[in-house]
Amino acid sequence: MAAACGLLDGAGNPKPTIFTEMSALAAQTNSANLGQGFPDEDGPEWIREAAIEAIRAGVNQYAPGRGSLDLRQAIAAHQARHYGLTLDPESEVLVTTGATEAIAAALLALAGPGDEVVTLEPFYDSHAACIAMAGATHVTVPLVPHGGGFRLDADALRQAVGPRTRVILVNTPHNPTGTVLNLAELEAVAAAARAVDAIVVTDEVYEHLVFDGARHVPIASLPGMRERTLTISSSGKTFSLTGWKIGWVAGPAPLIDALLAVKQFLTFTSGAPFQRAIARALGTGKAGGDADINALRDTLSYRRGLLMDGLAAAGFKTVRPDGTYFVCADASPFLSAEVADGAAFARWLPGAIGVACVPLSAFCRAGSPTAHALANWVRFTFVKREDTLRTAIDRLAGLNGA
Repeated sequence: MAAACGLLDGAGNPKPTIFTEMSALAAQTNSANLGQGFPDEDGPEWIREAAIEAIRAGVNQYAPGRGSLDLRQAIAAHQARHYGLTLDPESEVLVTTGATEAIAAALLALAGPGDEVVTLEPFYDSHAACIAMAGATHVTVPLVPHGGGFRLDADALRQAVGPRTRVILVNTPHNPTGTVLNLAELEAVAAAARAVDAIVVTDEVYEHLVFDGARHVPIASLPGMRERTLTISSSGKTFSLTGWKIGWVAGPAPLIDALLAVKQFLTFTSGAPFQRAIARALGTGKAGGDADINALRDTLSYRRGLLMDGLAAAGFKTVRPDGTYFVCADASPFLSAEVADGAAFARWLPGAIGVACVPLSAFCRAGSPTAHALANWVRFTFVKREDTLRTAIDRLAGLNGA
């Protein structure tokens, strides 16, 4: 099955992800790793201490299959407080092993051979892999770079969604481009879903990491969309605790039940003491993590500006992201006969100057128009310590002489 899905190479070995490849190359060359998007600083100490307290209190066996009730209640309260979405924590919230498992379970539960799943392009790599594992057909809609950012091609969306569309998988705030879909774009997705009775699955893991007054709007909050939307998020990005793998999905009880039928045979459950700690982190006031979220957003906004200024000074054209951890940059000024495109540039850069990035083509279908349009683009992350970013910027400044 994995071979049929394209997850194995010709020798039958698992294909490494682009992140595994570039992180290994960064380690080999002692590079500043701005490729893989994970924090190099731990999340708030008090949340980590809450997990330790839970371990010492004996919260070390299986959590309930749906997730601990205190965490499901905290997730429901979070959705109500931030977005006005009312959820029953008993039947409309499911805790998962990160957002990645939620996406996999959703696609395995809802789509199969003969169905189409529509995503934005570029897309996070696990989205394509999960569609392949489900046996469905992957259909993409481009995000097009403009002066102010990447924007959805609404005409292409209308053409892509048809009678075989079972799921529209939307990622906003968007990895890799940093786009936060605006209300008009979300309404276009909603209209397309309603027209063919498709289910919308949303990957919203960067929901709180938005900048410059950008506003994240869950598509489930739009009129007529709650009953056909599964909203996925995670504590990993929000609290810089990616290794805990505590994610969740919220939506109508029948859709949650369909996911649970699959999820119970993936991990069944996970991270009981971490679930208790995240339940506390999602609280409000002094008992919760809202201040920590705000502080993280502020420091990321600063680091985003630092990296963008450094990339511009080095000669890159960049697109200003509204959210996430990432800046996309056009590497065309640095290409040559030997370094012909963004993929070659990303593999050349660590050995040449000691900085790692990721090519945008890794987030596209091979040979697609979007892959062609973004062939020279790469992605850098700014979710690193300031000293790491400054080291990378100093090295990037020497590109013209490399």
